[in-house]
Amino acid sequence: MLGLSQAILSLLLFCGIAAAEELPRIVANDNQVAGGMLAEGVLRIRLEVREGLWYPEAENGRSVAVQAFAEERRGPQIPGPMLRVPQGTRIMASVRNRLREGTATLHGLHSRPTEKPEPVEIPAGELREVSFRADVPGTYYYWASTSGAALDKRAGADVHLSGALIVVAPGAPKDDRVFVIGEWRRDTNANEPGVGAEGGLMLSVNGKSWPYTERLTHKTGESVRWRWINTTIGPHPMHLHGSYYRVDSVGDGNIDTIYAADDRRQVVTEVMDSGGTMATTWVPERPGRWLFHCHILAHMSPDQSIWRFGSENHSHDADSELGHASGMKGLVIGITVIPGAEAIAEDVKPRAARQIRLLVRERPANWTAPRAHVFQLQEGESEPPLERATVPGPVLFLNRGEPTDITVVNTLDGDTAVHWHGIEIESYYDGVPGWSGQSAQITPPITPGGSFVAKMTPPRAGTFIYHTHWHDELQLSTGLYGALIVTDPSKPFDPERERIFVISRGGPDPVSPVLLNGAAQPLPITMRTGINYRFRLINITPNNASVWVSLRDGRTGGALANWRAIAKDGADLPAAQAVVKPADQRVAVGETFDFEYQRHEAGEATLEVYLPVRHVALTQTLLFEGQR
Repeated sequence: MLGLSQAILSLLLFCGIAAAEELPRIVANDNQVAGGMLAEGVLRIRLEVREGLWYPEAENGRSVAVQAFAEERRGPQIPGPMLRVPQGTRIMASVRNRLREGTATLHGLHSRPTEKPEPVEIPAGELREVSFRADVPGTYYYWASTSGAALDKRAGADVHLSGALIVVAPGAPKDDRVFVIGEWRRDTNANEPGVGAEGGLMLSVNGKSWPYTERLTHKTGESVRWRWINTTIGPHPMHLHGSYYRVDSVGDGNIDTIYAADDRRQVVTEVMDSGGTMATTWVPERPGRWLFHCHILAHMSPDQSIWRFGSENHSHDADSELGHASGMKGLVIGITVIPGAEAIAEDVKPRAARQIRLLVRERPANWTAPRAHVFQLQEGESEPPLERATVPGPVLFLNRGEPTDITVVNTLDGDTAVHWHGIEIESYYDGVPGWSGQSAQITPPITPGGSFVAKMTPPRAGTFIYHTHWHDELQLSTGLYGALIVTDPSKPFDPERERIFVISRGGPDPVSPVLLNGAAQPLPITMRTGINYRFRLINITPNNASVWVSLRDGRTGGALANWRAIAKDGADLPAAQAVVKPADQRVAVGETFDFEYQRHEAGEATLEVYLPVRHVALTQTLLFEGQR
């Protein structure tokens, strides 16, 4: 075995053939215990780069041979040992390369910020020592590569050679949790049994993949502090169900920008780039079970995951016991919130609720449009004509503070569910079958011919989304989504002044077109000069992390116009961020943004939606005419 390449070794392990030299088991590191020895202002730690077997799901499930960091005389971990020190600590680390061959290139063990941090080369069998002071508080990480690849290009056995480096300021809270996002990909040419022809993909949080990720429990009213580190090759829009979380800092591993208290925005979705970090605070208000997950469909759906084995490895019964949640898989963590000491008693007074009936239907293909899954509002006793169904679904207009019951009726052949994205809502109505709810009350799927009543009283006005939470790519990619607009009773929606732009894709195929309000080639929109417009931008593309939305002025040769940012994810932006700026905004999937724009001269402007992953753009012409 010693002469076999790692790819062959991994293949034999997947086939169940024992190796002559047993590899150690890699344990999942929950980042609750810091590595090394801290004494008299100095942290001393001895690290090793080793090879082992990683079990991303069940401890008795399938494994894969990868490389991982370990402390000397201890087993390897994914992620690597956490380095957590008070500000001003000197870190003295030795790193030995225990691999049989190859050089490990070490990054991240240096002071911050450093203009051009020098990597440390460690040939097989050799040891290197580094020493530096941790003078700047923040969320950082260290990592290594044995393939010579950059962090955002690692795709081999070295993808999990990463660990957290946390520098804590004096007086800062010490109850924060650290989560490292990892990603493993299989060589598409490996042709290994049980793996789809597309290759391999397994996303993890602190070394485990849902439904085997750590389950968190918190109390209402508790300040929950998280630090997140993305060591994968791509971005992840991280979405919290049922309430907002606050972004306290963002970084890139070298510089961590800690926001002033008044600059910390409230979000329900925040995108993290490869190598990105963020620190957050969340105060749960409602008991129940909630999710925090990446909103890219391929990163949370088993139908999209390429880690596919036989039934002996993926048991739905076993996963259901763990809260499999509609078959979700991958970059997901589950949170149970229990009532705190100051929990507010449930209001049991009768409620007179507004009634809305929402149909889930399938529209057959015709000569003008492909097959689609669609939402339709039913008013009266008769169902609306199916041919009038639109993609996206009808805009749902709700009133802040008004109790509302939405009866979702499923006319499809298969199950479905609807999530009210960004709405602060009771857990049972959040829309994740098999998971949402409290105690024994668990949200069921909406079966064919069945219905479910979602009860809500929106506490704030803003721009939100409703969409299927059944992880069937066809449902989400062909039309089961729409804008959900909550308005203040004193400020009803103005269709002339407020314009909604829903960005999506035209089907499950990777080359499906980008759509804006359901059109791949939108017709021009006539608008008026002198009106202060509110643009509501929504991204609900299934498998694209981000699009860039820009507004260009035809009078200046296509240069960027200016608009004023006013809200993100339905929450007003802090004053320091609610500013006039060039009209060019990244919008990740699951994010909404609101901007104000006013033009005083007649002419043409262009709203452009650019999809970086495919280098394609969609344009919407805005024709400004004088006031009537």
